[in-house]
Amino acid sequence: YQRRVREFTLKMTTNTPASNGIPQALFIEDIEAFMEGKAADETLKKFEETFSKYKYLEIRLTQSKASLKGKIPEIKKTLETALFLQDQKSAEKPVETYFELSDSLYATAHIKKPSSVYLWLGANVMLEYSFEEAIALLQKNLSTATANLKKVEGELEFLRDQITITEVNIARVYNFDVKQRRKKNQASSK
Repeated sequence: YQRRVREFTLKMTTNTPASNGIPQALFIEDIEAFMEGKAADETLKKFEETFSKYKYLEIRLTQSKASLKGKIPEIKKTLETALFLQDQKSAEKPVETYFELSDSLYATAHIKKPSSVYLWLGANVMLEYSFEEAIALLQKNLSTATANLKKVEGELEFLRDQITITEVNIARVYNFDVKQRRKKNQASSK
């Protein structure tokens, strides 16, 4: 363990499922042994570089989490609509609904015996699906999005721990450097 710390390498974790390739920061237990033969400025620079990489990853994961949190309710709403229309397939009375034309403009539609649904796939592409296919696709998308959200939340938690460890290491190296400079100043003033 001591050898790995002295080499100042970041170990890639494979046994931590939340890390997903995020390098694990090693906590410096013995600062004197770690700093032996190293310049504080260079060591601080390496830690700060690692810290900035972690912060960049945190921003990306936070954006991904926000995106998934926005998509999940939309998928649920679409799934509920598809299920409702499937239930109305055999109804004699037409279904009256409102659909959005633009941000604040809605129109009324009367749907007689619906037989399929159209789903937006993205990139201005819409496809017609049977109810069974649409429901299966939406359920799959919902479970995938939910699983991805849990994964991203786990990665964020792991990453925040690594950021904390790196911040503590930066503070310990800085404090060690201040302590060494004071000793040097006291020795030179005597």
